[in-house]
Amino acid sequence: MKVIPYDSKYKDKFIEYNTDWIVDNFGFLEKEDKETFENIEEDIKNGAMIYFAIEEDEVLAVCMAKYMQEGTWEICKLASNKHRPHKGCGSAVFEAAMQWAIGHGASRLFILSNSKLSAALHIYEKFGFKEIKLDNYEYIRGDIAFEKIID
Repeated sequence: MKVIPYDSKYKDKFIEYNTDWIVDNFGFLEKEDKETFENIEEDIKNGAMIYFAIEEDEVLAVCMAKYMQEGTWEICKLASNKHRPHKGCGSAVFEAAMQWAIGHGASRLFILSNSKLSAALHIYEKFGFKEIKLDNYEYIRGDIAFEKIID
């Protein structure tokens, strides 16, 4: 398995895996999801990055790092191929996205999630993210948020 930065030939897998994951867990895509999927190329041009875990030209997992505001980057759209076992691929793309953000000036990493997603929550905690409370979780499905302050 190797982790690679954004390659447009895998763009559809990023959308497919995230759509499958969101619909399987929550029943529908939200407006913000659709906006992200429609603006991938523009986000990449503006500094965002998507990482792919690849094995034999098959995408196993994906994750995005996206600039939010001065010093803060969001780590988002972590998803995997539901048809293949891929232990460790989620962590690998997540870590690559974190390192991209940190390398591009992040002093704070942010994640919005859902408390029922135990596998994802485990990854966040493994990499030192701490839960924070928000007044508005932005997404209908969002009920938990995390941050990591970079020293």
